[in-house]
Amino acid sequence: MRRILTLAALLATTSVPAFAGDILIHGGPIHTGVAATPSAQAVLIRDDRIAFVGDLAAAKAKAAKDARDIDLKGAAAFPGFVDAHAHLTGIGLRELTLNLDQTTSIESLVAAVKAYADAHPDGPIYGRGWIETHWPEKRFPNRADLDRAAPRRIVVLERADGHAVVASTAALAAAGVTKDTVAPAGGQILKGPAGEPDGMLIDHAQGLVAGVIPPPSDALKRQALEKAGALYASRGWTGLDNMSVDKADVVILQGLAREKKFSLRVDNYMDPASADVVLPIGPSQDGTGLIRVRGIKLYMDGALGSRGAALLEPYSDAEGLGLQLTPRDKGLDLMKRAKAVGAQVAMHAIGDRGNRMTLDWFEEALAGDTTARWRIEHSQIVTDTDVPRFAKLGVIASMQPSHAIGDLYFAPARLGKARLHEGYRWKDFLDSGAVIAAGSDAPVEVGDPRIEFYAAVYRHSLDGFANADWSLNEAVSRDQALRMLTWAPAYAAFAEQDRGTLEAGKKADVTVFSKDLMTVAPPEILKADAVLTIVDGKVVFEK
Repeated sequence: MRRILTLAALLATTSVPAFAGDILIHGGPIHTGVAATPSAQAVLIRDDRIAFVGDLAAAKAKAAKDARDIDLKGAAAFPGFVDAHAHLTGIGLRELTLNLDQTTSIESLVAAVKAYADAHPDGPIYGRGWIETHWPEKRFPNRADLDRAAPRRIVVLERADGHAVVASTAALAAAGVTKDTVAPAGGQILKGPAGEPDGMLIDHAQGLVAGVIPPPSDALKRQALEKAGALYASRGWTGLDNMSVDKADVVILQGLAREKKFSLRVDNYMDPASADVVLPIGPSQDGTGLIRVRGIKLYMDGALGSRGAALLEPYSDAEGLGLQLTPRDKGLDLMKRAKAVGAQVAMHAIGDRGNRMTLDWFEEALAGDTTARWRIEHSQIVTDTDVPRFAKLGVIASMQPSHAIGDLYFAPARLGKARLHEGYRWKDFLDSGAVIAAGSDAPVEVGDPRIEFYAAVYRHSLDGFANADWSLNEAVSRDQALRMLTWAPAYAAFAEQDRGTLEAGKKADVTVFSKDLMTVAPPEILKADAVLTIVDGKVVFEK
């Protein structure tokens, strides 16, 4: 503890202005991410590039006389950690609206909504972050729960995974949803014993109540994006792959970066409604080099928790095979247009049927091209037959380790014992030769690099729980986890020549944690603090 406090005092506080010129980092473990030279004594940064990695004496000899000297005092430096799958606007809005990610039961959800309603007596109520899989009631919330929390108020609360909402009676009435309303294709309206909607709307059925909550204004989204960028820098992230992005958000991000109010690297994958940003011209980047548009994000199926993931065989704990969210003709048309301009396709697929269909569509659209680096987001449930197809087709498995340590409480019930081995199979993918780009899916999950690293190498819950259902053999080595969170996201964005490892000539993106994630006991990983974040040679966070 004394060592951590000393480093904190040395590095001052937050809100640090950008520092231009030479920066010399030394005094602790430095993990380069380079197999041939995995460690170094020092890193010398000059402007936006790494000038030297290696021996401390040599680094000092090369450094300018006025170089900023950062003695790590035992803290550990790494290539910049990158969240390969996140939703940046949602991360910021989670901090600015009703955040339900700490609810532990129906009653705690009701209490949170009541408290918010009392503090905000006017207007509709929107919140996000609840997930019922750990709740003692063992059920979804319903409109009756919301009605007693905020009587006669319009309330819409989004499940943490973004694939379901629960709406109050007033919200359903305002949207015109009745027992006679037909669910749209790719959606479900859950109903009570009398056939009336119970408030739960799955996947595309969420759109039925979309109009009763005013969309966030550009001013609110600007505030959310700026807040999300600062939050992510404080956690040690140097960049992220931003998924399902609206074109207005790209414009806001570009403005914030230009004004030096946003400092992370963002690779954007556009929502189909905003595909005109990329499909006519292909990938692009702004003048700062921080904000890039790489491709489009599509959805094949829903989520496992809400039983929307598309399975080959029925769910073990309910009827049905899940949902297909994108029609084949529409999906293939978008894919072929993307391929024509060199844009990437990132497609959400969770169930084994969803992943198989995505691989089939990719194979058809790519027509033998294995260099496009298209991605399957989540790649959660994949059959033995389909695992080798990722490497064969050059498809990247974009996976979120934290999903496993949350989902494995309920995945055995959804999948049954016989196919549980198909889930969250990180080691199987790596052994097959596939590239895994790891991320968090925040705000579905917390969005913390420590949690993702811990989950990847330990595969236990945050309180240390695991059992035979959790397939601990699928945990990866620390070197593999580091690569999944640094080099692989760079590779996934065609940027591995410029970032992803600490090597001379590459962009100076560095993450420093107070503890060495490569050597401490797994529970200690979660206790490491991000103490320094450098992007493009500029210090964007210090603690």
